[in-house]
Amino acid sequence: MICDSPLKALFTPARPEMGRYEVCTTADPIERAAGTGPIEWLNPLDGFGGAGPYDRAALARLYGGDRVRVARRWERHGDEFVALTYLSPYPDAQLKRLNAGTMVIRWNCHMQNARCQIN
Repeated sequence: MICDSPLKALFTPARPEMGRYEVCTTADPIERAAGTGPIEWLNPLDGFGGAGPYDRAALARLYGGDRVRVARRWERHGDEFVALTYLSPYPDAQLKRLNAGTMVIRWNCHMQNARCQIN
């Protein structure tokens, strides 16, 4: 997986209130990248969410009425909660081209933060 700062700047908040984000890409299809579990077909604006400052109209034009495949997973690693969003196909940072493979938006939050604790 290759982590990508320009994609991170587009699709995640500049200053998250808690936790930290990473955005990485892989040539693997979403089924391999996300592993077992459901994969949905969503409107791109729903799939990419509203957290980042990306140009919503440009993203909608790029997908041209097509949907993005989205898988959402979470993991716990010791004292860290990790939420993962897998998206395929994914845009380049200029929102000009769709890339085969999968983009992974990873949000990490330490369990020491009460809002990240799983009950």
